[in-house]
Amino acid sequence: MSLEPIDAETALELYLADKKNELSEASLKGHKYRLGHFVRWSNEQEIENLNTLNGRQLHRYRLWRREDGDLNKVSEKTQMDTLRVFIRWLESIDGVEQDLSQKVLSPSVTPNENSRDVMLDSDRASEVLAHLEKYEYASTEHVAIALMWHTMMRVGGVHALDVDDYNPNDQCIKVRHRPETDTPIKNQGDGERMVALSDQVCDLLDDWLETQRPPVTDEYGREPLLSSREGRTNKTTLRAYVYRWTRSCAYSSECPHDRGPGECSAIGHDTAYRRPSSVSPHAIRRGSITHSLNSDMPDKVVSDRANVSQRVIEQHYDRRTEREKMEQRREYLDNL
Repeated sequence: MSLEPIDAETALELYLADKKNELSEASLKGHKYRLGHFVRWSNEQEIENLNTLNGRQLHRYRLWRREDGDLNKVSEKTQMDTLRVFIRWLESIDGVEQDLSQKVLSPSVTPNENSRDVMLDSDRASEVLAHLEKYEYASTEHVAIALMWHTMMRVGGVHALDVDDYNPNDQCIKVRHRPETDTPIKNQGDGERMVALSDQVCDLLDDWLETQRPPVTDEYGREPLLSSREGRTNKTTLRAYVYRWTRSCAYSSECPHDRGPGECSAIGHDTAYRRPSSVSPHAIRRGSITHSLNSDMPDKVVSDRANVSQRVIEQHYDRRTEREKMEQRREYLDNL
């Protein structure tokens, strides 16, 4: 086999272009970010042609990445698994030796190690939403966080909503995949669904649309449900809202970390993510799914509503304790 010379940066550009129609936008960005470290390492090692890449160098990269990124086992596995896919693709275009991908090693992780435990529990969610309802009613922040909690939607799904996706008569909202106008959603077409809304959420959306929403369109002429004067509220801003309002000090006068205002590095809105008690949008999703399961919503209903398989719910989202699960099963004993 005759290999064709190729440098790491060019290889990554070709790889991303090839995967553009295969991966979601979020997955593509993830691959670009993770493989960007490999490009950086290749430049530092003065590897100008990937034809010469071998197993020992890949092992050195793994050790370098582990130290350079201070990675835990799960993060290291994600990094190396992506690299393996990339090297396998390079094999297909004669960029590296055949079967080199088999020499890309990554750690084995257990299901427990591969799941995340951080979530916004139902009590804290109630406190956050109660504070927003009292002091920030029908604000963008209030609407965004209420939608994330009550619908279990990912931040990308909330970002993608238009005014017309909300049907007040049927009390539902439609999640749609529209990559051609920059609002793709996770799972693409398979992620499209209609989500029922409660009376309370509908009242909030009605008030938002009637009194608070800036009457703007985005660059494609669409009317975003969550808008600012500049257009559609971006996903970074939506995440910032969550970090900001899930800090205990945002809705309570007491700091759970015993810090004074002058001691806190997360006091500003743009640094709220540093607050130990703040959580990410995904933690809201995980907490909402767990709350629904604790409230005896059937697994299949939760799966369809949240657009996630029951297997993934069990592994990554369900944070009920074994005792909580037992007590829920106990209610069915009378039917035996």
